[in-house]
This record gives sequence, structure tokens and C-alpha cells, in this order.
Amino acid sequence: MLFDTDVLVWLLRGNARAARVVEGSAEALISIVSYMELLRGARDRSEARWVKAILADSGFLVMPLTENIGHRAAVYVEEYYRRAALEVTDALIAATAVETGHTLCTANRKHYAMIADLEIELFRP
Repeated sequence: MLFDTDVLVWLLRGNARAARVVEGSAEALISIVSYMELLRGARDRSEARWVKAILADSGFLVMPLTENIGHRAAVYVEEYYRRAALEVTDALIAATAVETGHTLCTANRKHYAMIADLEIELFRP
């Protein structure tokens, strides 16, 4: 399963449901975009190291961007930005899930609802 940034934030905040969902997943994957969003949100280098340690301890595999992910994300932005305000980061995360054949676990269904080829598992904190 590919986890959206919002689920990772809940995990980092100590949310027990987020921890159970991650632990119950056969594979714990995140997009490099989510990884960068978490690092950007760190207040200092110490907190960035803490974030990296939690992700490593939880067994997350960071999925890199590929040409196919970039292409698919561009198609999503072209198709959905004007009518659904799809953000570039969300397009890249969705494209990563679709291109790698994984379900996206997110609490933000509305960010992704318009993408028909994306399988979503809704997370409720």
C-alpha cells in the first residue's frame, strides 16, 4: 500500500489508528513527494532526522519518480486541475500509486476522487 502524506503526519503525531494501518500493510510505501513534504515540514535538522528514523523503523520504502510517473501526473494535472483543483503534489502521489500498482491510503478522498484508475483506501484518524 502507498501511504499519502496525511496518513504519515498522523503516524508521526502518534495516532494509534495510523500505526495499526501501517503495521497491517503487507508493504509500506511512500512517494518521494511525501518524503520531501515531511522533510519540508520539519522545524530543524534534528526533527528531520527523527522523521527519517520513524520512517525507517516503520519499514517504509520510498518510491522514486520515474518517467512514467511524471507523464501520468502531467496527464492528471492537465485533465483535473481546472475542474477539480488537483495539485501537482497530489497528481504525483496518485501517479506513483497507479504506476506501481498499489492502493493509495489517504484521509483526503476528495483530493483524488476524480481519478478513475486510482484505487483508494480511506483512512479515518
